Amino acid sequence: MKAKENNRTWNRLKRNKVALVALVFIFTMIATALFAYVLAPDNTKDANTICLEIATQKPGFSCLFFKKYKQNFKSEHSFLNTLINGKEADAELIPIRSGEVIGDSMKVSHFVDDEIVELLTFPIDPTIKNPTEQYILKRTFWLGTDKFGRDMLSRLLIGTRISLAVGFIAVIISILIGVLLGSFSAYYAGITDMAITWLIKVIWAIPTLLLVFAITSVLGKGFWLIFIAVGFTMWVGTARLIRGQVMSIKELEYIQVARTMGFSSMRIILKHILPNVMGPTIVMAASNFATAILIEAGLSFLGIGVQPPVSSWGLMIKENYNFIITNRPMLAIIPGIAIMMVVLAFNILGNALRDAMDVKGTI
Repeated sequence: MKAKENNRTWNRLKRNKVALVALVFIFTMIATALFAYVLAPDNTKDANTICLEIATQKPGFSCLFFKKYKQNFKSEHSFLNTLINGKEADAELIPIRSGEVIGDSMKVSHFVDDEIVELLTFPIDPTIKNPTEQYILKRTFWLGTDKFGRDMLSRLLIGTRISLAVGFIAVIISILIGVLLGSFSAYYAGITDMAITWLIKVIWAIPTLLLVFAITSVLGKGFWLIFIAVGFTMWVGTARLIRGQVMSIKELEYIQVARTMGFSSMRIILKHILPNVMGPTIVMAASNFATAILIEAGLSFLGIGVQPPVSSWGLMIKENYNFIITNRPMLAIIPGIAIMMVVLAFNILGNALRDAMDVKGTI
């Protein structure tokens, strides 16, 4: 019976082409987050390779670099470690106009500014057959560079991890708290319902961002604390929704039969009630996911979210929003578009799931 219901839901969802596009986009973002360091042109940790000489360049900018290798460098990173944390740079990248091999050294035109170059000479390994390929690298910055000369595309790709991780963990926290409190409130009623409903009303009355500010001011700033702060402020809507659903379900005949048979309240809630409110819970999770991404971006923009040099879309906007009124508005617009597209995709998917599951109930 459950399989037929799932098939019916999937068939309804498939008829919504816009929702399918949103679903494919979300899975693409998840794959991008998982393999960010493989896809990013700059796969150093947080894509934090700073090169001030090429700061605020337009999308499509290309440049040659001389690779000044670090002495006695040893990389012991495994593939898994690289996939999670990126690679440690084995060389300093120096932007150049051109390079010429002269004996056991290379003479390069160091790119200082659009109209300024300086001649530099670096020693090279004379045993290398083709030193030009070994020491000179050409890189194209498809989305340009930020004010620190970092690759915008790489930071955008790696920033996907922060947004999706915040959404995922915050949704888990909010769903767990909301479902448990909402179901207990509705099922036990009486004093339990009054106490939980009072708590819901108090939390609901406080603006979300203000509550997050209060939590972060007590717990401090940081990568993990932002997950907790966002998750603990988003459970109220889920609790209200689940409370309404459980209040109607607990009066059904099969719940009364379970009580008559002597089943414990916890067993009835976990095995007979909660499986029947999974539809509304999934819809609420999709909505909360989008909200969590927006909250994280807002907190990072205000400086109390993830801290530099971690790559975050909100932090990228904060670092580059001054360029909106100059000739480099894309530095702030690009991460803004990324936030908008992910939030829109989750909202579209949430609405489509609501229609496909035909979710009804009183909050």
